[in-house]
Amino acid sequence: MKEKQFSLLGKKCRSRFGNVKCNYQLTRKTSTVEKGGVAPPHPPGPPGFNPADFPDGGLEAWLVVAGGFCALFSTFGLVNCVGVFVNYYVESPLSNYSASTVSWITSIQVFMMSGLNAVMGRLYDSYGPKYLLIVGTLVYCFGLMMLSLSTEYYQIILSQGIVSAVGMSAVFNSAMNSVMGWFFKRRAAALGIMVSGSSLGGVVLPIMLDHLIVQIGFAWTMRTLGFVMLALCSFACVTVKSRLPPRKKPFNIKDYTSPLHEPAFLCIVIGAFLYFWGMFLPFNYIELQARQQGIDPILIPYLLPILNAVSIPGRILPGFLGDRFGRFNVMVFISGLSGVITLALWVPGKSTATTVVYGAVFGFASGGFISLMPALIAQISDLREIGTRTGVAFLAAAVGALTGSPIGGAIVSSQGGDYLGLQLFCGCTMLLSAFFFIASRTVQVGFKYAKV
Repeated sequence: MKEKQFSLLGKKCRSRFGNVKCNYQLTRKTSTVEKGGVAPPHPPGPPGFNPADFPDGGLEAWLVVAGGFCALFSTFGLVNCVGVFVNYYVESPLSNYSASTVSWITSIQVFMMSGLNAVMGRLYDSYGPKYLLIVGTLVYCFGLMMLSLSTEYYQIILSQGIVSAVGMSAVFNSAMNSVMGWFFKRRAAALGIMVSGSSLGGVVLPIMLDHLIVQIGFAWTMRTLGFVMLALCSFACVTVKSRLPPRKKPFNIKDYTSPLHEPAFLCIVIGAFLYFWGMFLPFNYIELQARQQGIDPILIPYLLPILNAVSIPGRILPGFLGDRFGRFNVMVFISGLSGVITLALWVPGKSTATTVVYGAVFGFASGGFISLMPALIAQISDLREIGTRTGVAFLAAAVGALTGSPIGGAIVSSQGGDYLGLQLFCGCTMLLSAFFFIASRTVQVGFKYAKV
């Protein structure tokens, strides 16, 4: 009898109020939950954080992407030229140092740029991108000007490895985190377009540096580069902005450690460390290895541009595929492909054609990794903490970048100049990273096929 009355009362409520359920029904549902039933959906997030609140396009959003493109051209684009710097230092001002010792310069630069994201991300969450971009641009360009005056090992480490890298980190972090706040459904695609700026920088800058160093010398080349970066980063300062207001809160170390208690996030961090452990070895050593292998000297200066040129579609296409088929699914494929082609092409390859093909395929695969990693972190994170959480992941990746190249150089030295050990180390670490991305995906949905 009571059930019948409840049913009639429910019909009466729906007839008067449409789809709105009566208070009695809501109370009854709450009591059911308390007794072990299925919990209702979580309440919607704060204004601006719900999926429907993201513009996913429009002039303002795409201007942020354009500014981020210029920021990534200036920062990660220069990092993609590390082989040019190592090659020049080994042959000219630091010829009395080993390649392993010289590679510490660029390794420290990559570590500072990526590792300081843990600090820059916190500043971004608290204050937004505006002042980070302005100060970062000035510090970055000042470091390049000081590099033009540097001739000693310690001077180059200070100017290139530390000062300019601090500014690069501020610019890079501000651009990357700002773009994620404007896009939801197209986030991976927008990040891919933005990050492709680093690939274009990796195509243009090595050729520019190689020609200018011969024509006007290293010092004036660095000054010219400094003015170019000042113009590009100034455009980023004008166009890059955050859609969401900053949220200041007192420092708490748990903000950095608590994400590591989440299995899915921890697997991403370990996977990023392993991938970065091997990723920069081809960028650092492919020119030196090609010269030792006897490849045509005319072609060698173009190996890095080829690698970076192919990474342009590698930055963009995986982002679109990630939005369509699942970002974790595409990341597993990309990281696995990087390891497989290193072991299958770079290790046994002895010809010019094989080296060029490897550089092209690896450039595509590594480009996809850079654009997808921030999207993976955002997918399992609260955007109000995106700066800090992205910073933690990039700090782990930076440790891999810092130690990977010197370890590779030490392996080459221990093998009397042979690059086989370095190539095996590179391929195995990136292949192992794929298993941790599989683990992160499995924690979320198991082994079933799903768009993740």
